[in-house]
Amino acid sequence: MKFDHLLVIGFGGPASREEIRPFLERVAKGTRIPEARLQQVEQQYEQIGGFSPYNKHARRLFDALAARLKADGVDLPAFLAMKNTAPSLAEAFREIGSRGLNRELALVLAPHRSDASFEKYQRAVEEAKQEAGAAGVQTGYVRPWHDHPLFIEAQADQVRRVLPEGEAALVVFTAHSIPVEMAHACGYEREILRSAEAVCARLGVSDFCVAYQSRSGDPRQPWLGPDITALIPEWKQRGIRRVALVPVGFLLDHAEVLYDLDILARQTLEREGIEVRRASTVMDHPKFVEMLAALIREELG
Repeated sequence: MKFDHLLVIGFGGPASREEIRPFLERVAKGTRIPEARLQQVEQQYEQIGGFSPYNKHARRLFDALAARLKADGVDLPAFLAMKNTAPSLAEAFREIGSRGLNRELALVLAPHRSDASFEKYQRAVEEAKQEAGAAGVQTGYVRPWHDHPLFIEAQADQVRRVLPEGEAALVVFTAHSIPVEMAHACGYEREILRSAEAVCARLGVSDFCVAYQSRSGDPRQPWLGPDITALIPEWKQRGIRRVALVPVGFLLDHAEVLYDLDILARQTLEREGIEVRRASTVMDHPKFVEMLAALIREELG
């Protein structure tokens, strides 16, 4: 397909206190998340300032990518949309339709693929087309890149900034937990492990593990583990005194990082006498932007 525009799709986050509840209800639609859990997450947002910086970070990444593509000679209209907040997918498709564009290359801002992190986005895209009267738009997607050398180098560089060479620590890679049944139907666990192994190879690190965080949904349903806190007894037995938390399953620092890691996990670990270093997500790291631009050029031929 000869693409005539680019659509970058993020998860979205509430930009103010007033947006928190509508955002959470939108995310929870069609699930069995208890009301008590929604109230708990509302309180967590209050602890990180009453909003999420996700949209701001996504816009900065989008602008950096657009600038890189322009520098590379790629002249393609580009749109940024969020699955759960403004700017919405429907708004993007109304604009796309008004400009007579109909061959789309889409980039989902999620490094590892599962139904929750990829297929659900695809369904949201098709629903938004119908809502916007843009059903004729054809969409293709950028190929997987969880082990791309430039993504790996960007994440490795973020680790180096908090864990200089020569400082010992257990490197703990984290990703969003998903239901076990969903995980069995996709390569999510395998992709996360591959990312972790590749980052460690780049850093020359052999002592690492993978943990899962931020589970939600029906508490009776099995979800991927282990959770970080479940590993504490083993770490204490091993005499681990310092860990570097690396949220490799996320691209942008937002609530799941700022609360679940920087507040909840840090407080729990420090009470147990374990020092915490937290690496940034890749954000708009130049190597990551370079990778995205290269993948887009590859799809454009």
